[in-house]
Amino acid sequence: MSLLDLDSRWKRFNDTGRACPCCGETFSGIFDLGYAHPSDWPHAGPDEGGEVVEGEDRLNADLCRHAGRYFLRCVMMIPVQGSDEHFGFGLWAQVSEEVFRNYLGTYDDPPADFRGGNGLLANVLPGFTDEDMVPLVLAPVSGDEATRPLVMAEAGALHEAQTQGISFDRLLDIYAEAGRDIRPHLTQD
Repeated sequence: MSLLDLDSRWKRFNDTGRACPCCGETFSGIFDLGYAHPSDWPHAGPDEGGEVVEGEDRLNADLCRHAGRYFLRCVMMIPVQGSDEHFGFGLWAQVSEEVFRNYLGTYDDPPADFRGGNGLLANVLPGFTDEDMVPLVLAPVSGDEATRPLVMAEAGALHEAQTQGISFDRLLDIYAEAGRDIRPHLTQD
């Protein structure tokens, strides 16, 4: 048992059978936050499963080319202290054309392995808004795994969060900054 197991808010947050007394909302634990495009994408987002093409700019659920730059949709996992769980950001990394094209090879039949590479954070993340253009390492992905690359921040508060974890209170603050303040719904029975 961890100290987090003693936190009544954590218990309420993970109890799918509990309805909030003020609004009836239920919670099922940690949920991830994702971004449909890099922060400086100037066009509309694609429909579900679709693609946006505006001149030389292109965007779909996994790939983006904008203003001569290349982006990949990635996943950043952050451990939650006191639990075995992780919180994830579905974010975009600006990468070189070589890294981008290597990732494109994972779509071939048969798929190629993604060698990984380096990139820069291309989204403003709640709870980490002072982190700008953070260097990232994209992990290799086997071609037979249909998955987005995992990324690790190389510096700053994001690197610290990934290596040391974040508290449950910090996670709730991140949700609140993202426009989903659930703290009031976890304080009463």
